[in-house]
Amino acid sequence: MENQRKCSSKKHSEINAIYYCQECKLYMCNKCSNYHSELFENHNKYELDKEIKELFTGLCEEENHKIKYQFFCKDHNKLCCAACISKIKGKGNGQHTDCNVCYIEEVKEEKKNKLNENIKYLQDIYNNIENSINELKKIFESINENKEEVKMKIAKVFTTIRNSINEREDELLLEVDSQFNNLFFKEEIVNKSEKLPNEIKLSLEKGKLINNEWNNNDSDIEYIKIKNH
Repeated sequence: MENQRKCSSKKHSEINAIYYCQECKLYMCNKCSNYHSELFENHNKYELDKEIKELFTGLCEEENHKIKYQFFCKDHNKLCCAACISKIKGKGNGQHTDCNVCYIEEVKEEKKNKLNENIKYLQDIYNNIENSINELKKIFESINENKEEVKMKIAKVFTTIRNSINEREDELLLEVDSQFNNLFFKEEIVNKSEKLPNEIKLSLEKGKLINNEWNNNDSDIEYIKIKNH
């Protein structure tokens, strides 16, 4: 790890720190951390990882300063100690001598007010988004209800159409039967037609009989009498 902190214990000053205690302002190796946990159960102990190179200790991070932060540089948006704003420059001192610097207490209220403004702004955005989502849900629900209503109406119309078609089909079939029977088919005609072969047969036999008698009797009077019958 770059700029790896070492354990604050003199005995373990060559060992990389794994934990940091906010109350004691100490970096600890694993062994020191075990002792520390037994002595101070309620202290806030943080585990260092690859993404945490430094923890805020309240002390200036500039090399050789190690002085408590008291000031804030508005130009660089950075905390400063007395050495950072010292008019004596050199060895890391005086980097913010010519900057717009104020006490931390002064900028604290300003930052707090700005934070509250941002929180309110974000809360308003959140509320607007939530309201928009709720409205959108209502629109979708309304659309879905309308869709189901339209589907029901369509189904009802086509059910009516199908029923009408079926009824009309039955009427037409009955009409065809009726018209066909009236125009082309009568039972008495069939019955009479069935008798025709017998009548024709009888007439044929009678004709043959007359012809034979005619040939045998040569009687015109008899032929005429039979013919008239």
